[in-house]
Amino acid sequence: MEKLRATVAQIAATADKRLPELPVLHRSLLPLLSLASCFYRLYLYLRRRLYLSALLRCRRQNHYLIFVFYLHHLYWVMTIIYIFLFRFPVPVISVGNLTWGGNGKTPMVEFIARYLDELGIPPLILSRGYAGGDEAKMLQRHLSKTSVKIGVGANRSAAAAEMFERYGCMELGSVLHSEAPLSPFKSGPHLRTEMIGVVLLDDGMQHWSLFRNVEVVMINGLSPWGNNHLIPRGSLREPLDALCRAHIGVIHHADLVSGTRLKNIVSTVQKIHPSLPIFFSRLSPMFLFEVKNPHSKLPLALAINMVILCVSAIGFPDAFIRGIEELGPLHVDRLDFSDHHSIELNDINLIRKILTRLQIRFGVKVIVLVTEKDYDRDPNILREVDDFQIMVLCSSLQIMPFEDRTEEDFRMNLKKLLLST
Repeated sequence: MEKLRATVAQIAATADKRLPELPVLHRSLLPLLSLASCFYRLYLYLRRRLYLSALLRCRRQNHYLIFVFYLHHLYWVMTIIYIFLFRFPVPVISVGNLTWGGNGKTPMVEFIARYLDELGIPPLILSRGYAGGDEAKMLQRHLSKTSVKIGVGANRSAAAAEMFERYGCMELGSVLHSEAPLSPFKSGPHLRTEMIGVVLLDDGMQHWSLFRNVEVVMINGLSPWGNNHLIPRGSLREPLDALCRAHIGVIHHADLVSGTRLKNIVSTVQKIHPSLPIFFSRLSPMFLFEVKNPHSKLPLALAINMVILCVSAIGFPDAFIRGIEELGPLHVDRLDFSDHHSIELNDINLIRKILTRLQIRFGVKVIVLVTEKDYDRDPNILREVDDFQIMVLCSSLQIMPFEDRTEEDFRMNLKKLLLST
């Protein structure tokens, strides 16, 4: 299965003009993948039309969701009382993308969550918890000392309903209109740290069943549209005209892309959505830590003149490799698995073989470097490895200056969109 995933991912990342370079087996799958993409396009069209025609319900309020959730848990009487006595208009911010993997969705969710926390607006992050919930675990580690709450589950509506019932909601008007942030520790009927002010959907662009007030779309600057085919033939999750639904566009990994290429991406977006405000972002490496001591903070300078093996199971590993190369190592090798792949004993043995080869070649000890997502997905098996050193790269999202737009402009745009809800 892992080999099949890798094959499909390789085909999806290959431009049409380079298809003849693929092995015969890969090319033999093209007709099947193209047919599957056609069916997927039809599915997207029909599903979208059903939502637009209201035959499928887009849930603006969570009152009905609360009823369904608690009816399922035999709390229907209490839930009916809750629905009729309380109405909580909570804005929803969706952070999503058009292509799979490497778009910076989760780092952007964290960035926005921290901003809301600074404003005194405790956010609720809803994550589907796919493949062990590595994104949710990483967010929990990073945001443990803030007012942020995280709901995990494939049924994000039910997760939200449970959180609203547990913590309640807050009125945003006075906070958003205030120039100074409201202290999240102010007391009241609920502690400010307890009440939920905004919902953040991690990977929510295609989650049409939940209404959103703000749509933030992340675009991978290194591969903005993949090979321009829909999945599984390509990496596009929707056609490009879905950009029309966005309120804010962010081109991620902008620091790894030439100015000419960035201008081309901006031009493509503006042809589809001329009034969309566009920002640039990057993942800024912060520090390293050892898997056996996750509370340690080691300087990035440790990577200088070292031989490094980058092991990752993320959507777009090229950005991870490029970031490591800029730290100044002597040599960087890589071992890529499919997105969300869980490290197993066979994988550890494969890593050992590669390390042996690198040590013979360079005559020095090799450091294994993984991403935070990989660490949070498989911390136990990584901690049990004693015969080589594994370190984790910690990074944070930064908004880069672009023309006359800065990080402060991004924050103000987001605040204005929330005020208009």
